[in-house]
Amino acid sequence: MQPKAAFLWDESFLWGIMAYDALKTCSLSFDLIRADSIKKGRLSDYKMLFVPGGWASNKLKSLGEKGIDEIKEFVKNGGNYAGFCGGAGLATLEGIGLLNVSRKPSKERVPSFSGRINLNINGHPIWKGVSDNSQFKVQDSGQNSSLPFHAWWPSQFLIPPLGSEGGLKTIATFGDALPDSFSSDLNVGDTSAAGRWKDFEDIYQINLNPVRLINEPAVVEGNYGKGTVLLSLVHFDTPDDKNGAEVLRNIWEYLSGQDSAAIDVKEKGRRLLPRAPQTPESGLIYELESAVERLISLGIRNFLWFWRSSMLLQWRRGVRGLEYCTLYVMIKKIAEIMRSSSPAGEGMAGDLNRLKELLLPFIEKAERLLILERHAMQDNHITYDRCDNEEIQDIRKRLFSTSKSHGGMFKELISEIDNFLYSLLTMK
Repeated sequence: MQPKAAFLWDESFLWGIMAYDALKTCSLSFDLIRADSIKKGRLSDYKMLFVPGGWASNKLKSLGEKGIDEIKEFVKNGGNYAGFCGGAGLATLEGIGLLNVSRKPSKERVPSFSGRINLNINGHPIWKGVSDNSQFKVQDSGQNSSLPFHAWWPSQFLIPPLGSEGGLKTIATFGDALPDSFSSDLNVGDTSAAGRWKDFEDIYQINLNPVRLINEPAVVEGNYGKGTVLLSLVHFDTPDDKNGAEVLRNIWEYLSGQDSAAIDVKEKGRRLLPRAPQTPESGLIYELESAVERLISLGIRNFLWFWRSSMLLQWRRGVRGLEYCTLYVMIKKIAEIMRSSSPAGEGMAGDLNRLKELLLPFIEKAERLLILERHAMQDNHITYDRCDNEEIQDIRKRLFSTSKSHGGMFKELISEIDNFLYSLLTMK
């Protein structure tokens, strides 16, 4: 049966894998599609478009004017749209403009919050049956209940007054951040206990105190033409988040019509697949994996980052932890697929060699950069784009360019990996 939901893959990378795994774990049906397919009118086959996290500006570029027009026409004629984080930003006035919602300027946000945070939720079908460790349940009519979910470096919405065009409504606002969350590289519980937020905001020159997020809109809904648009700054696709998984199922039922009550949610852990026979590609996979593992290990032993979940690092201010984390997760996903019992990995030595040619020089330069950044941290405060060391600046420019949303060698490498991974995931 044709899935009723389309999943836009382009410019999602780590967040695409996170969402893909979460939806598969929840047994939710979808088709992966790319911007080129949208430009050709492919959305007419679906009832819902889902857009995961990632840089909204890069997603916008990949869609182009034709893709943007196709999405707007799809929703206008009754298709539904769900976007998480960057996928939510894509639908704001700075992007496609499906809802009369803007994003706050960076200086007014808390730009580097990550981790668990309570949501103050209002009655809506997406909260049906959600519970916090079975202490209580939230039904459709539940009002002002509070539940913990995960936000990963979200933007912040700027919404017009109530009663605006498009039936816009806030269905969740941010509450208190939990003590195990972080703002930049500062643990929320520890920093709050010490009463140091103002001191660190003066040093970091950004808003850090998560109290600033309280009562800010986190999940909003509105209409564009005949379609429903649901935008969330919260990642309901976070690994091992039972509440988030329940909301995912509810969103699929609400927007695509898939009956979540009919889904068997038992034993949804990742199935161990038998190891495939050794092939010419096996050695290449080993080299790619070894390179990214070595890079992550270097950061761990130099106190630059640690793992917060199976897919997300927490890094120190001054290094590009998200990019390295993304690289690691994507290579690991390729290895997982190609080592399965599926024949998908056969005959792909040429593609893997191309990845190797791009990856190994990148890793070599990144290792040098990380050691230099580690030493620079001992002397002064540095950020991802600011440091007085000329060698650091030169390597950073070559690896990532000067763009916060990345460029340089990393952009070329990650695009090649992404294309290869997409071909594996969609191979029949």
